[in-house]
Amino acid sequence: MSETAKLTINRGTHGDSSRQETFEVPFEPGQSVLDGLRWIRVNRDPTLAFRYSCLNANACKECMMEVDGEVVYACLARLEPRDMSVAPLSNKPLVRDLVTEIAPPPERLSQKKR
Repeated sequence: MSETAKLTINRGTHGDSSRQETFEVPFEPGQSVLDGLRWIRVNRDPTLAFRYSCLNANACKECMMEVDGEVVYACLARLEPRDMSVAPLSNKPLVRDLVTEIAPPPERLSQKKR
């Protein structure tokens, strides 16, 4: 039997009560937490929301989240064959699941009244 990692993910949207869901992910040495999240979205739950932009160096840092209570880049944090908790950044407003607001308030597009 192959090893698995268990990712317990905080889910929900702004204004909703959050819930936790646990997913078993096939484990291979060298995988990142981001690899595990991408596997979940492709193979188990296409509604799982998280950000990453690995192909665009100007947008790096989009995969920042909390893994086991520590702020990390999901692309650099190593997946391990054990139970791991994954949550959105606790110091940013929640959009949905693992997605938080990343732009400071003045940089967001504002809706001007005409």
